[in-house]
Amino acid sequence: MRVLVADDERLLADTVAEGLRRLSMAVDVCYDGDGALERVGVNRYDVAVLDRDMPGHSGDEVCRQITRSDAGTRVLLLTAAAGIRDRVEGLDLGADDYLTKPFAFAELVARIQALGRRSTPAVPPVLEQHGVVLDVARHAASRDGRPLHLSPKEFAVLHVLLRAAGQVVSAEELLEQAWDEHADPFTNSVRVTVMTLRRKLGEPGIIHTVPRTGYRIGG
Repeated sequence: MRVLVADDERLLADTVAEGLRRLSMAVDVCYDGDGALERVGVNRYDVAVLDRDMPGHSGDEVCRQITRSDAGTRVLLLTAAAGIRDRVEGLDLGADDYLTKPFAFAELVARIQALGRRSTPAVPPVLEQHGVVLDVARHAASRDGRPLHLSPKEFAVLHVLLRAAGQVVSAEELLEQAWDEHADPFTNSVRVTVMTLRRKLGEPGIIHTVPRTGYRIGG
């Protein structure tokens, strides 16, 4: 899952981003509405977490832009205003969910994961193929009942491949969906991560390389 976190409270934004990355989400961070608009114009996000009261373009304006773009990005608005009218206004803008500050990180994660499952096409909370079970909510993976101890990037890559359900996923698509905007497209990060993931999955191998195209999950 790729997430945008936009909040002018830098410590909050950075802390949230770091927590989400530990759960294998690819997270881009910015601290004002102008930066948020720039990123949603370039990248495709599953979920955008927007503070309503950012400098420059407000979170409301960014939400409107996302809604008009029809990119499929789900929007979670954050605000210190807890009144019913404020929540209704936020949802009327086209936001998919609304969370007041201060909030518990666990609740934020649960809401982001729920919004991610509402993406198109819908993604089930537990993916299972060829004996591999990936429980996104619990951030747990196993194969044939054997727990898999995966790094955040390995978990994210496996998630993308399982979501593709046997279709080929290019290295560029893996970079876009499992890494953030700072990933260097000329590194061998994808190849190395796939290599270590294959080793942890064990035999028989289920991640296949399609020459000059990418990778796919198959029996």
